Amino acid sequence: MDNASEHVPVMREEVVTLLCPSRRQIFLDCTVGLGGHAETLLAKAPADSRLIGLDVDQDNLDRAAKRLARFRPRVKLQRANFADAKQVLDRGGVEAADAVLADLGLASSQLDDDRRGFSFSVDGPLDMRLDDRLEKTAADLVNTLGETELADLIYANGEERYSRRIARAIVSARSAKRIERTVELARMVAWAYPRAAKRSRRGVHPATRTFQALRIAVNDELGSLEALLRDLGDLLAVGGRACIISFHSLEDRRVKHAFIAMAGTGRAKVLTKKPLVPTAQEIAENPRSRSAKLRGLERIE
Repeated sequence: MDNASEHVPVMREEVVTLLCPSRRQIFLDCTVGLGGHAETLLAKAPADSRLIGLDVDQDNLDRAAKRLARFRPRVKLQRANFADAKQVLDRGGVEAADAVLADLGLASSQLDDDRRGFSFSVDGPLDMRLDDRLEKTAADLVNTLGETELADLIYANGEERYSRRIARAIVSARSAKRIERTVELARMVAWAYPRAAKRSRRGVHPATRTFQALRIAVNDELGSLEALLRDLGDLLAVGGRACIISFHSLEDRRVKHAFIAMAGTGRAKVLTKKPLVPTAQEIAENPRSRSAKLRGLERIE
């Protein structure tokens, strides 16, 4: 079922307010997803504006293309990682964008598809690739990394304090048979968790941080974000604005520090002293938005 038209993007009004689409010309949507933000911006933008949308997930691009069909002459969608955004603009003969948006969260279609392996609440293959052209899956990492390396990965990417216990349990279990399924891994992590810790984190599954860590590693999400942030000053035209929506502290810290560093050079000013967060109403209507943080930046002379 194609539910792209029903998809409501996170913090839509805040994005519109910061990016001022009524006076923007060239939009770069680094994570076009199901096209929700792109549709909103184009609907409010001048008729001669255009949007370049990137995504590594071909299914997302196909759904976004349907949603944005009415804007077709003004939209160019491309399967690319936002780490390569500057090269994409260069190849398209675009010197810089007037607005850059990156929503770093997963699309609902990705989370809800049991074949993708992102969720520990439904059984599926332990895949976690956003781009199915990537060679290594989460199962490959879980079954081949040494115990210390696996523990370090879970700690670094998931900020999981019980990473050593979890890695030990995984390595012990895989000695009997290869770990291939999401629910299988989730149960293993829950078993490794101390009982007191489970009680203190009531409502949060013990596997949450481990799954996050594996997904980040499989897709090199932090490396891609750092590449985007390094190029951001060159991606934006003078007077252009950027919005980045993050969903965990590893992302938000990188965005915060990069924005401060750019402002320190005199090339930009930070538009959000503190990150904007979803309203209580939005969280009630879309619980997945609850951890979103939005930071804004403007390129100056």
